[in-house]
Amino acid sequence: MSKILSIESSTRVCSVAIHDDEELIGAQTYHLEHSHSSLLPEVIRQLLLNCNLELKEIDAIATSIGPGSYTGLRIGVSTAKGLAFVSKIPIIGIDTLTIMAEGVETGMLPREILLCPMIDARRMEVYCLVQDIEGKQYWETKPLIVESDSFAEFGEAPILFFGNGAEKCKDILDAPNYYYIDNLHPDARNMGSLAIQKFHYEDFEDLAYLEPNYLKPFRTNKPAVKFKV
Repeated sequence: MSKILSIESSTRVCSVAIHDDEELIGAQTYHLEHSHSSLLPEVIRQLLLNCNLELKEIDAIATSIGPGSYTGLRIGVSTAKGLAFVSKIPIIGIDTLTIMAEGVETGMLPREILLCPMIDARRMEVYCLVQDIEGKQYWETKPLIVESDSFAEFGEAPILFFGNGAEKCKDILDAPNYYYIDNLHPDARNMGSLAIQKFHYEDFEDLAYLEPNYLKPFRTNKPAVKFKV
């Protein structure tokens, strides 16, 4: 049995979970914006306490590596790297959109449906991927400027959109074969099976070189020019 601590901080929702193999044994989630840096260490400490575990009993740490919030990802990945370094245990990086797709209940869905998780990337741009319910990817994770024909290559195949990026696309992507799930966000609870697969294959990240996958460079607004009097 392998115990994995998972950290997800790519959006305003911050979550941590502990799985024993694929079985969820504890999790905590907070919907608080701009608070990951102060919350995360204490949430992890409390979760370990609630599960009657010590950090030395954890076999690996999984972290979402993006895309998503620059600040949230930086905090989550840095925290995971620090814990992995101190405990001398491997670190596992997992794509944020794949985590979202894992959270969809597919039991009642038609087998031919495609899943398209989306994270808001401002204006009419999103980060997204497209996969079937078995996990086969047709689009790998990428940034996309959404237009009415963005998914025309999939013809009349039913597509399920979800995530905070999908919410702003409803008026543009309104074909009869397009469907939406509201309020589905990345969650550490859904990282267990993804993490344990990588753990068994020893698909670990290099601790020294692991960085979040931002997909595009960070932009800041230039300060206003001050005129000398």
